[in-house]
Amino acid sequence: MEPPRPSSDLSHYLGAFRRHWWIALVATGAGLGGGAVLTQTMPKVYESSASVLVESAGQDTNAEGGRTKGTVNLDTEAQLVGSGAVAVKAATLLRSDLSPIELAKSVSVQVPPNTTVLVINFKADDPRKAQAGSHAFAEAYLRNREETARAQLDKRIKSLNLKVQQLTGMLTGINAKLAVAPKGSPTEGNLQSLRNNSQNQLNSLTGRLNELTTTMVGGGSIISDSRLPEEPTSPNTWLNVGTGGMLGLLLGLGLAYLRERFDRRLVKPGDVRDRGRVPVLAALDERTTPHFDDVLQPYGPGGRVFNRLRNEVLASLDDGDQIIVVTGTSRGSASTLVAANLAAALARTGSDVVLIGAHLPDSVIDAAPLARMFGISAVPGLSDLLAGRVALARALQRTPRIPSLRVITTGGAATAAGLMQSQRLRDTLQTLRKQGGYIIIEAPSTSSSADAQSLASLADAAILAVELRRSGRPALIDATEQLRRVGTKLLGAVVMPRLTALRPGEMAAPAVSLPPVLDTGAESPTQQLSYAGRQRGQDDDPNATSVIDLSGAGAADGDEK
Repeated sequence: MEPPRPSSDLSHYLGAFRRHWWIALVATGAGLGGGAVLTQTMPKVYESSASVLVESAGQDTNAEGGRTKGTVNLDTEAQLVGSGAVAVKAATLLRSDLSPIELAKSVSVQVPPNTTVLVINFKADDPRKAQAGSHAFAEAYLRNREETARAQLDKRIKSLNLKVQQLTGMLTGINAKLAVAPKGSPTEGNLQSLRNNSQNQLNSLTGRLNELTTTMVGGGSIISDSRLPEEPTSPNTWLNVGTGGMLGLLLGLGLAYLRERFDRRLVKPGDVRDRGRVPVLAALDERTTPHFDDVLQPYGPGGRVFNRLRNEVLASLDDGDQIIVVTGTSRGSASTLVAANLAAALARTGSDVVLIGAHLPDSVIDAAPLARMFGISAVPGLSDLLAGRVALARALQRTPRIPSLRVITTGGAATAAGLMQSQRLRDTLQTLRKQGGYIIIEAPSTSSSADAQSLASLADAAILAVELRRSGRPALIDATEQLRRVGTKLLGAVVMPRLTALRPGEMAAPAVSLPPVLDTGAESPTQQLSYAGRQRGQDDDPNATSVIDLSGAGAADGDEK
């Protein structure tokens, strides 16, 4: 069964954020702190404003198609506020050491819509300087506007005076000619008419000149003078802190996504489900994880976990499914522990179960785990069976404590390379299938051997044993891909903490002796192994030994049967 592939939907990103929320939290906190630090280090800027009502000075004309209406083009006037001429006058009023160009950089002008008002803003590092600067530029602008209007008016007056002088001289000449002209002559009539026209023009010019000389020049007035600012406009504490927090959050989300994408670790059971997209059938913790030679008690914490695992496996199997392969995603004994305890849990229900140790060892010493766990002989086993040295009936060993469970150990030294793909293995599984019951295959890890994929192709379903902090996401994804390619249904994963290596001094001492197994018609092994261990709970007397309940069932198992 092909596992669901990671998708880019919202739930996937929310899951990544949920797993790495602390990164976003730390980044957001750093952003908030950075915004606060930036606020403290930035220089304070104060701003004051003065409102100026701009009045027409007579010479003003609005450009055709201009943004503002009326006789005064306020966009042009706003540009004049920051001009050099106004800045020079403002510098004189302020008596500032700064150049007019530097002062002009601190000025900004706003034009409120549907008004003839200019709002002149000035920024400074001191509130009094800001107030004085705004007032100075407003006053300088009005003075410059008034001077410009006065200069234009004086120029017009001068021009009219020149024309009046010309007409006066012309009238003087006409009057002189009229005095010597004959009475009633045509010449007298022409001169009389010319004198009347010139007199009318002179009267008109004189009237306009009188009007201009009495005109009061005023380009506008300050309707709202600058005030002393109480708080700085920059830096904005809330804006800086909020912006820093937002940038930190965005950075944290980006880091969380990158960590999710490139982090290969599997730290908790949720990582197997969320990052590997493999359903978790059972999750063991430090208290319920078995040791290297344990079959868990059926009513203990760990035993109850495997009882639930057994129920889920049975509910997931289709009709006719009998063979279940258990493989690990990393080297180690995880698959052995899961396969052995699952087989024991299935057998306790009264079903016939065969446990096959297909993880071929490199030496006879490595063949001991299943033998220690169930109190059986380490040889003969699967390697001997596939090599043709023993028959199937000889390799099958019934466990002392769980009669319905039979075990085929891994056997002796591995000299059966490539036999996992042999026809003999297929025939063996077919024979066991015909006998009924369930067949649990303990396979090597998918990362260490191709045998896991070969065995999975012969099975009806598969279970992955995952050691946290030892298995990586690439190994988990590779294992699911291998099972998908051979068409084996993946039931899910059994997750456990990382197993600690078993030291030689912790090896169980002999306390269970098994009778020798007779062999007829086939070459028998040269050695029968027996194993036991110190009685659990006798910490003060390491030399005291007793028969260990290797099946993990004990009296409770007898009661269950």
